[in-house]
Amino acid sequence: MIIPQTICAWMVLVAVAGVQAFPTFHSHRQSINWTQPEDDWEILSIPRSIVPHVELKHLENRTNAEASISDEEFLERLKRIKNNTSKSRMLWYDNTPDGLAYPPFVDKALKLFNLKQVSYEIEHSLLSKVSCTACKAGAGLLLHYIHTGKTEGEIIKMIYQFCSNLNIQSPRVCEGVANLFGTEVVYVLQRTPLGPNEICSFVIGDGCEDTYNPYHEWEVVFPPVPKPPVMEVPVPKEGAPFFKVLQISDTHYDPHYVEGSNADCNEPLCCRLSSGRPANPNAAAGKWGDYRKCDTPKRTVDNMLSHIADTHSDIDYILWTGDLPPHDVWNQTKQENLEIIKETVRQMTEKFPGVPIFPALGNHESAPVNSFPPPYVNQVENSIAWLYDELDVQWRRWLPQSVSHTVRRGAFYSVLVRPGFRIISLNMNYCNNKNWWLLLNSTDPATELQWFIYELQSAEFSNEKVHVIGHIPPGHSDCLKVWSRNFYKIISRYENTIMAQFYGHTHFDEFEMFYDPADLSHPNNIAYIGPSVSPYYDLNPGYRIYYVDGDHDTTTRLVVDHESWIMNLKEANHYDYPIWYKLYTARAAYNMKALRPVDWDNLISELTANQELFDLYYKNYWKNSPVRPTCDAECRKRILCDAKSGRSHDRRHFCSELEAKVDDESGKSWKSWIYRGLSNSYGAGETDEATSTTTEWQIPDVIISFV
Repeated sequence: MIIPQTICAWMVLVAVAGVQAFPTFHSHRQSINWTQPEDDWEILSIPRSIVPHVELKHLENRTNAEASISDEEFLERLKRIKNNTSKSRMLWYDNTPDGLAYPPFVDKALKLFNLKQVSYEIEHSLLSKVSCTACKAGAGLLLHYIHTGKTEGEIIKMIYQFCSNLNIQSPRVCEGVANLFGTEVVYVLQRTPLGPNEICSFVIGDGCEDTYNPYHEWEVVFPPVPKPPVMEVPVPKEGAPFFKVLQISDTHYDPHYVEGSNADCNEPLCCRLSSGRPANPNAAAGKWGDYRKCDTPKRTVDNMLSHIADTHSDIDYILWTGDLPPHDVWNQTKQENLEIIKETVRQMTEKFPGVPIFPALGNHESAPVNSFPPPYVNQVENSIAWLYDELDVQWRRWLPQSVSHTVRRGAFYSVLVRPGFRIISLNMNYCNNKNWWLLLNSTDPATELQWFIYELQSAEFSNEKVHVIGHIPPGHSDCLKVWSRNFYKIISRYENTIMAQFYGHTHFDEFEMFYDPADLSHPNNIAYIGPSVSPYYDLNPGYRIYYVDGDHDTTTRLVVDHESWIMNLKEANHYDYPIWYKLYTARAAYNMKALRPVDWDNLISELTANQELFDLYYKNYWKNSPVRPTCDAECRKRILCDAKSGRSHDRRHFCSELEAKVDDESGKSWKSWIYRGLSNSYGAGETDEATSTTTEWQIPDVIISFV
């Protein structure tokens, strides 16, 4: 493909300049002299996938008519030790008569902690000001000891003692966490110029104060090519050819799962021999999995893949959106994670021979979890090359040689699937706010977003349609605000090119909307968030089937329809016979004309106003789990706001109107309160005893106009 001279010149400029960052900010507290190494990676120097990669086996005569424990947690419970009669001494205690002396910022923070709430928020990624306080105390304490000369070994020991003595986790979990994460955390905090306020605003986002942080304010550069006129997306043609696509996400295969072991342990992951014996029969792990904090046994993964291979033998390609290892984040090694990746790749290859698979990298593939250093971190002990190099070897079974360079650099790639149709896989861990390496510099790590723009601009010139895949949804609270903001702009700029996005990570069955940043009445994209295979936790295992507008003259490459399949885990364990069945089909379940962005936006409006329809959505969201919690008005607002927000940490911008409508319906708003009061005062009316009729009082017009 020949790129016009103007875009060539721009690409050369981008390759040299990267992104535009704000002026350097010099902190008064600089621990060591550290500068980020130069990165001379040139986007234009790498090969591109320009030859259609997939030969479809099943396209002939088929039409769409046939388709139907983080560091913050260690410090949350410091309050307990103030009342600990043992007065256990730790490294940071002053030699005072009572044995306890806290740095002032920690002592103040302890008075504000709501430990139960913080623990819940961290576990569910719903972080508020309470967690912000805990974060500041934790970050402040670590920085305090780093800058008072404590060694790495002393700080790691301190982390372990906090965790163990405060009963945050079992001693072995505390030891594993301290050793796995301690070195990385100390390395980063020694080099970051940020203080507790900036660090916690960066990590937590809108749950913390929006502290100005010039190190993490940056903008991607767009080419000097005007955005083409926005084309109205037509309803896909009925009866046209389609692709049948499988999405598998969040397998979390646990090689150490043991039937009958303790499923109700006090560690982040249970259902293992190391979890101990169950206290009673109800606490025993089921044969096919468990609704508690347990991942997927091998027999369940094997059974699901065999079922898919038999039931959906006409799959054209597979989207595999990451998270293969289990949740034993305190006990992982690089070698063990690589073995799980290799074994799962072998499973997929054996079950789906000849079927192209397009993988995306999850946040659990690294060891320690969430640790994805950018390319400039190239020391052997810290580099991520151990993972990316192996991914290139494993993924090459399905991907063309041309993607090897970007896979080894940052685990992202672009493949021309069919003429006029491209899949771009992004490494969403460079937006992960639990990736501590980004505290050093979050400015477009690995130059991924700038490369993404280059691929999209090239696709626009070539009149290609694009599907984007990744792991962490860009609107999720785990995605950095500045990264998500830039991504949102990219989606808007190339809305004529990007036809759909596909993610995992949440384990729920849901979606995210994208809108024109300058006009929220114009929906321009949809992100499908596929269900997890893992039941972790309170969930049934599941997978997703999509029907994509296929090869024909007027193709839109839109998702024509999708269906979710699940296994009822309770019944599988009870009868020792897993049955996978179709839970719902999107268009039929929600009475949708099509699955265009405007159709999904209309669905959000209907879910806001229609309680019965929302109850159906909520059941599907939880994959029909029999242990799903009830959903009150606050829960409903949160779930609908998740769907509305394709840009992270900006819920007030997207959701105020939606939340007001839910409040109106549930009777929580001040307007509803006034109407209810007036109804109680006036609306009861008076009964005429002679005629037994009721005279209704009317609410005065002046009050109606007021509310």
